[in-house]
Amino acid sequence: MSNSSRVREFLLLGFSEVRELQLVHAVLFLLVYLATLMGNLLIIAITALDRRLHTPMYFFLRNLSLIDICLISITVPKSVTISLTNCRSISFLNCAIQLLLVVLFAVSEFFILMVMSYDRYVAICLPLRYEVIMKAGACGKMAAVSWLSGGLMGVLFSASIFSLSFCGSNVVQQFFCDVPSLLKITCSEDHSAINVGVTLALAICAVGFISIVTSYVHIFWAVLRMPAAEGRARAFSTCLPHLVVFTVFLSTGMVGYLKPPSHSSTVFDLLLSVFYVVMPPALNPLIYSLRNRDLKAALWTVLKR
Repeated sequence: MSNSSRVREFLLLGFSEVRELQLVHAVLFLLVYLATLMGNLLIIAITALDRRLHTPMYFFLRNLSLIDICLISITVPKSVTISLTNCRSISFLNCAIQLLLVVLFAVSEFFILMVMSYDRYVAICLPLRYEVIMKAGACGKMAAVSWLSGGLMGVLFSASIFSLSFCGSNVVQQFFCDVPSLLKITCSEDHSAINVGVTLALAICAVGFISIVTSYVHIFWAVLRMPAAEGRARAFSTCLPHLVVFTVFLSTGMVGYLKPPSHSSTVFDLLLSVFYVVMPPALNPLIYSLRNRDLKAALWTVLKR
């Protein structure tokens, strides 16, 4: 960390220099943030209070909602503050912590989505063995591994980035501290440590993508063979939104990390980061609550009480 002592703070990027657009951005992001908090907290409360929802699927959904709350809380409030006060500075330590937490929760979300696809595969393709495979102990271990993997990747990326030297520009061309934007302003030529981290992340993404695609191929094949149209519709309504969220989250994240570095800030970079940091936490409550009859029934029961 001593090599990077020349830079004491960083300046984050705003979405606009026009005051009116800054206020629009602040209001929009604040509304999205509050709606995301309310939706995810509601899912956590409902799935915890209703005993009928104490199943592996909703256990993982609670974990996903908690991760989404943490992920969006790391980035959006700071961006709203920047737009309202025009104070773009973030300390060296806070930038390191923000990067660590963003990677931690993003990787944890990836693993939870992967586990949720496995849960749906077992439920639809191996229904008779579901209770044996998805026991409470096994579900707890899967969730713990997801969180632990996110923590390890967060420490790896944060330590790799902030072991580099920052001696020139301190303007981070992003609205939060992220790996690609920090790599653009480092003075160090040796990126071997971060290259190892990116390679490891790509390998994990490849394995996860293959496993999820394989799971959904088996799921859709089993669903298409269901005799009852209602059963097919129920299965598709559960699995398709999950697949859409995972595809958007993984594809935009990989494009953001793998695209060639550019030394000029672009609207594309900012919008791309919104799709893998802000949109998944905001969309998950809508996808998993509005299209889920069990959740809607549980919500109605809680409201009546």
